Amino acid sequence: MDLAYIPSPSTGVINLGPIPLRGYAFCIIIGVFVAVWYGNKRWIARGGTAGTVADIAVWAVPFGLVGGRLYHVITDYQLYFSEGENWVDAFKIWEGGLGIWGAIALGAVGAWIGCRRRGIPLPAYADAIAPGIALAQAIGRWGNWFNQELYGKPTNLPWALEISESANREAGTYHPTFLYESLWCVGVALLVVWADRRFKLGHGRAFALYVAAYCAGRAWIEYMRVDEAHHVLGLRLNVWTAIVVFVLAVVYIVISARVSPGREEIVELRTEKTEKSATTDKVEKNEKTEKTEKADDTDAEPEDTTAPADSAAPADSAAEAGSDEDAEHGADNGAGSAAKS
Repeated sequence: MDLAYIPSPSTGVINLGPIPLRGYAFCIIIGVFVAVWYGNKRWIARGGTAGTVADIAVWAVPFGLVGGRLYHVITDYQLYFSEGENWVDAFKIWEGGLGIWGAIALGAVGAWIGCRRRGIPLPAYADAIAPGIALAQAIGRWGNWFNQELYGKPTNLPWALEISESANREAGTYHPTFLYESLWCVGVALLVVWADRRFKLGHGRAFALYVAAYCAGRAWIEYMRVDEAHHVLGLRLNVWTAIVVFVLAVVYIVISARVSPGREEIVELRTEKTEKSATTDKVEKNEKTEKTEKADDTDAEPEDTTAPADSAAPADSAAEAGSDEDAEHGADNGAGSAAKS
């Protein structure tokens, strides 16, 4: 008897009247918002302007969702195009099934389009949003918990995941691989943030570090899963994908560090609108400073006019006293001279 385990939701959908709220979609949406919010903070810190990350995300997110779904459908085509299966289910993205490899690949195409329209270098943008993407994955993986999918081998560990019986799964307790990957992604985000601050990563190297670190974890987590998948030379297809992408990411980091050392000094050229806004702010600041200085001068005027009057009185008294003394001495000297004569 299992004394402790992680229970799975009895349903992945909450109906608010006629509107169904699906846990899987909810997690994906929250992840996107977190990625954009944190990416915006990092972009501003790099010298970019607020709102740029969101503008480019308008291109990247839809492309990423399409790419993720395409990768899943292509690599698990038997779930949709085998005998007895309904190919229409390939479009039911809310039931789960997004391949991160396709999402990143096609999402990068969307980001490239958005960056090109804004005149922004894609590597710098990728560096800014890299930790946010890892956090988005960490949140999105909880969507698999709602759908009771992507779990690992059977286990009796206290943190085992309870899975209920259905047509495609057997009841029991299994390794919660969704939780392992979620925690790993949080660690990846922290690693990228630390390395970026410590080594001033630029020219896409922060993003490449995220990719390499994620692949390292995905390889062993993928190996634990028991859901149906294609195998190549005894390993799951996604394990091979993780290995290949990990090697490519590491090679990019090494070559990039030699070809383009350091970090980009300018990541976004200010637009005419931004420059006008900055100029207006500067003028307003100068006017405010001038008003403050004038107010200070006005307050100081009484002290300046009073001080000479006060100091002049003793000086005049001293002058008068000196004149009297000279007169007296002159009279004495004149009397003395007359006496001698």
